[in-house]
Amino acid sequence: MLLTDFDASRQAVINPDMLFSPVPDLPETVVSCFSHVTFERMLNMAADVRVLAELGDANAKYPVYRGVWQGTPLTFALAMVGAPSCVAMLEELHALGAKRFVVFGNCGVLNQQIRDCGIIIPTAAVRDEGTSFHYAPPSDEIPANPKYRGAFEAILRETGVDFTEGKVWTTDAFYRETRAKVALRKAQGCVCVDMECSALMALAQFRGIDVFEFFYAGDNLDREQWDPRSLSTHAKLDEKDRAAYLALELARKITL
Repeated sequence: MLLTDFDASRQAVINPDMLFSPVPDLPETVVSCFSHVTFERMLNMAADVRVLAELGDANAKYPVYRGVWQGTPLTFALAMVGAPSCVAMLEELHALGAKRFVVFGNCGVLNQQIRDCGIIIPTAAVRDEGTSFHYAPPSDEIPANPKYRGAFEAILRETGVDFTEGKVWTTDAFYRETRAKVALRKAQGCVCVDMECSALMALAQFRGIDVFEFFYAGDNLDREQWDPRSLSTHAKLDEKDRAAYLALELARKITL
């Protein structure tokens, strides 16, 4: 299979530092989320927000912001959806000078007991996507969040927020999450499904950078009829703001 052709060479034909250079005054810790609504609301929580740089692709431009949270300067970037785009974005932010990333967004749940917008910390990711295989040797799973999980758990306990831990199933094809595959991933220990986590963890491992990702629960795949719940809606914005607050607090603590 092509996905077994991992090449560990650090130099590719095209490298991020060919296209991007370090940006003066860019804070080394990045907070990033996938929902543009939650991202904009999170920016409003920070002080002294200004644009430092701009990323983009053929479809859109993505400003990179500098802001201050509780006295700590942070970088803010709206995450691109899907493993290839999201990994490329983090590669480019790293070339700009970022070293630590806190990424959050919603996910589908494979356990209906996980409530809508409940916090989930992935402990490992099942690699059912393609990008991670260009950053790490072939394997079914990759460890997730080994460095900052304890710090994040402490924040959750301090703030009285319940959470779930378990494996995440990372897939490229959300329209191919079949009943049989859902059952298989549940049997493997997965509690949720997303599109980026395994690739982000492989990137972190390959580049020697710190990436922490967590989720707030979205749609429910663990029932006879799919239940979108608050996925892709403006419902429960206060709970999504809480996820942003938790991300900001972790970013602040790992920066100090």
